[in-house]
Parts: sequence; C-alpha cells; structure tokens
Amino acid sequence: MNVLWIFAHPEPRSLGGSLRDEGLRTLRAQGADVRESDLYAMKWKPVVDADDFGRAASTDRLIVGSTSKDAFETGELGEDISAEHEKLTWADTVIIQFPLWWYGMPAILKGWFDRVFVKGFAYGVQRPDGRTARYGEGALAGKRAMVVLTAGAPEATIGPRGVNGEIGDLLFPLQHGTLWYAGMSVLPPLTICGADRVSPEQYETAAESLRERLRTLSTQDPIPFRRQNGGDYDDELILRDDLAPGRTGIGVHMSSSRTV
Repeated sequence: MNVLWIFAHPEPRSLGGSLRDEGLRTLRAQGADVRESDLYAMKWKPVVDADDFGRAASTDRLIVGSTSKDAFETGELGEDISAEHEKLTWADTVIIQFPLWWYGMPAILKGWFDRVFVKGFAYGVQRPDGRTARYGEGALAGKRAMVVLTAGAPEATIGPRGVNGEIGDLLFPLQHGTLWYAGMSVLPPLTICGADRVSPEQYETAAESLRERLRTLSTQDPIPFRRQNGGDYDDELILRDDLAPGRTGIGVHMSSSRTV
C-alpha cells in the first residue's frame, strides 16, 4: 500500500502530532510505503495567486480554473504544487489529519486543496460520453481517503443532537464536496474528541483506535455516497423523486441511512 499522510497542525508535540507519529509507525510496521506532507513544517503557501501558474497567467485577468488547467497541461505549475501531484499520483490511500478549527480545516490545509486540486488534475475531467466525471468518478478514482480529526469539544456534543452538530455533516464539504467530487472513495472519519484534556489512558484508547483503522484501510467499507452518473440524479443533477422521498439535506446523498 502506498499511503500519503497529509498533516496540518502547527505543533508536532500536540495530540495530533503524537497520533501522526503513531500512525506512521503502524503503517510502516505493516509494510506500507509512506510519504508525508507536513504542511506547517513545509511552510506551505496557502493562497492561490498568479505565481502558481507561470506563463499561463500572463494575461490581464486571472481566471483561476482555466489558467490552472493550462498550467497543468503545459507543465508550468509551481514546483511545490507539482510535487504534491506526484505524491497523489503515487498514493493509493490518502490520510488527511487536522484539528477542527471553527467548524473547518486550518487555513493552511484549505490552501493545500485550493492550490493542489487544480482543474485538469482533480476536476474538470470529461468522460468519453461528454459528461463531467465527478462525484465518484474522475482522475482520482480508485484511491481511498480517510480523515483523522482531533476536536476540543466533548464527544457528546458532536452527534445528531449535540450542540456542535453531527461529524458527517461538519465534514460533508471535505468528504463529499472535495474528495468524493474528485473521485476518491471516502472512508468513515476517525474523530478524537476532548483533544485538550486527554489523559494517558485516553491517549492509548485513541492510539489503538487509530491503529485498528489503519490495519483495515484496504477492507473498510467507504461512506456510501451516491454517484453523480450512476442513475440516482436526473439531467439537472437533482436526486430522483423516488429516492429518499420526502427527505432533504445532506443525508439524501448517501445510498443508505448508515450514520458515518
């Protein structure tokens, strides 16, 4: 197994850093080949600008989508972006690890997706029939992804009736709107709550949960998101009336009611 571990935490001595180290040891002990993108250690530039696209951006107006595609196809993307593309192409599994900050990713990780998931590489890919290959199809199809998340909130508050909301809803933009959109199969996330108050015993429980998830990376069932081009959506990409009748919201885009 080729695993790319993307880590977005500014403190390597944090709970997240310790779990990252534990995860890497576990994977290597299993015989996996592992590469890392430690974004803070890399001093990753998180903002998209014309410098990312070389001569492809030499026009008066920067249109990010089309310009990024031109730069990708002509080999003029920034070297740091191309290096991440090489890692993603190599990997068959991607672990995305970060702390939950203000209901989302740290800015540096959002910037990694903004700069790396360019048109032509992660989206904007056409099927032979002319339909856009996305939501289960695309250039990254066949790869697996899993989120490893640390959150300061107590576990009871992150659930269907918890004040912070259900974790599948909080991660929907990343898991469905980014990873699944680009074609990757998305495994249920591993969430470690109460991150600022973890005792040694609680840490060992969290570490064992991570080790177990990593041992079964290739056999876990992914979240059953619906495929855009699998027949569940009409020509306007609206879910068919006979599927999840009377229901709305995020849950209708999964083919079962399984809680993830």
